[in-house]
Amino acid sequence: MDLEVTSALTLPAGELGWRFSRSSGPGGQHVNTSDSRVELTWNVAESAALSDAQRERLLTRLDQRLIGGAITVTASEQRSQLRNREIALEKLADLVREALAPDGPKRRATKPTRGSKRRHLATKTRRSETKKLRQRPRGE
Repeated sequence: MDLEVTSALTLPAGELGWRFSRSSGPGGQHVNTSDSRVELTWNVAESAALSDAQRERLLTRLDQRLIGGAITVTASEQRSQLRNREIALEKLADLVREALAPDGPKRRATKPTRGSKRRHLATKTRRSETKKLRQRPRGE
């Protein structure tokens, strides 16, 4: 089953790698016999579904999560392997969608207002007076 990330990007099922193992989550005695934990791996560096610009952006943005150019997502929240597969697909789609999203607007530098400067100085003065009152009286 192909994974639709956006309307313009769909990851082919052949590029997705699955691994299953025993989950440490809920399930009682059943958990010891079923492989409900899911690992979904997708190789960003070798994917044919991406344009060069998309690949470059993903490699840059997901650099901390990539191992050998591949990204791995795990899911073990549910007892059902099928449900964990769906969750892993959702996690991967969200991750890729977020990494491909354009940057937000640049922050514009602003100056503090006259009132905020006045309040800041007044607070400093009050704090200074409080600390002066704590000092040991000087004998003259």
